[in-house]
Amino acid sequence: MAMNLKGYCISPDDVNDAYERIVGSVKRTPLLQSTYFNQLTSRDVYFKCEALQLTGSFKYRGATNAVLSLLSSPSDSSTGDSSPPLTVVTHSSGNHAQALALAALKHNVQAKIVMPTNAPTAKRSAVEHTYKATVIPCQPSERERTASEVMAVTECAEFIHPSEDTRVIAGQGTVGVEMVSQIEGISGPGSCLDCVIIPVGGGGLASGNIMSLKSRWPNCKVVLAEPEAADDARRSWLSKEMLGHPVVDGVKTTVNTVADGLKTELGVNTYPIVRDLADEVITVSEIDILKATKQVWERMKVLIEPSAGVGVAVLQGKEFNEKFEKEQFRKIGIVLCGGNVDVVKTAKTMEDMGI
Repeated sequence: MAMNLKGYCISPDDVNDAYERIVGSVKRTPLLQSTYFNQLTSRDVYFKCEALQLTGSFKYRGATNAVLSLLSSPSDSSTGDSSPPLTVVTHSSGNHAQALALAALKHNVQAKIVMPTNAPTAKRSAVEHTYKATVIPCQPSERERTASEVMAVTECAEFIHPSEDTRVIAGQGTVGVEMVSQIEGISGPGSCLDCVIIPVGGGGLASGNIMSLKSRWPNCKVVLAEPEAADDARRSWLSKEMLGHPVVDGVKTTVNTVADGLKTELGVNTYPIVRDLADEVITVSEIDILKATKQVWERMKVLIEPSAGVGVAVLQGKEFNEKFEKEQFRKIGIVLCGGNVDVVKTAKTMEDMGI
């Protein structure tokens, strides 16, 4: 039965338009199976390997759609010969920073990226030296203010939020467009998965792909995967109220999780889609995230970051297997969202935890 997908910040048509816009600029990432995971779970598991996307994560899809949408807009003021060049601005410590920097570089757009001083050195180096963006350092708590200051002094600037920009959300939804095509290529027209597990942080990947999957496979369940240590999406989904990370004595607590790409809270654009259309939000522990990450490294030979391991941990957890029994939910998709990982640091953490 068709679902009502109207009234949200994006529509399925927005995702379809994004796919047509970016298809020649992004990788069609592989959809892999693993004998090990099929046997371990007694299911048919399909892994969408966004860790192999340009810049190492799904974020390149949304960034590319945002940049190309700007360049195709009639209001793009950079088209005049005497106009200042278009500049895209964002704040990010990781995957979105790299994605927007490369998308801008490939399409001859300037990029200014506000990065906190505690951002990984390798990621800052990639943004600044490999992808040629201008990096503006800031204190971790000053990202939004610093980005606003950059916008105020930059002509022809456009701010691209990492997860709330609708062009970004639509672009992230193209992961699901590809998954549908790939499953039909494997199993024939009309074939579908019973359930897809998607990591959730700020909600751009989750909400974009809820739209793309539910519009094509209305009977497919979409389960969002989240660290227990950063569980705002689960609490918000259960309460039907947008809840951020806990506030203590008027100060928002800092969450600490190995899945650092999922520390961001849901926003006003992504939350309603998650609230109304996600079928379940399941959290997993730090040790289970690291165990799952190590399994993928060793058994699939795909270098994922712990944020991608969250979905694999959910698949193996008690809650998922009680709510989604194998007999009814046999064919499972998992989005391996990224592969930008400090291997030495993560391996040391695994060793320290006895994994």
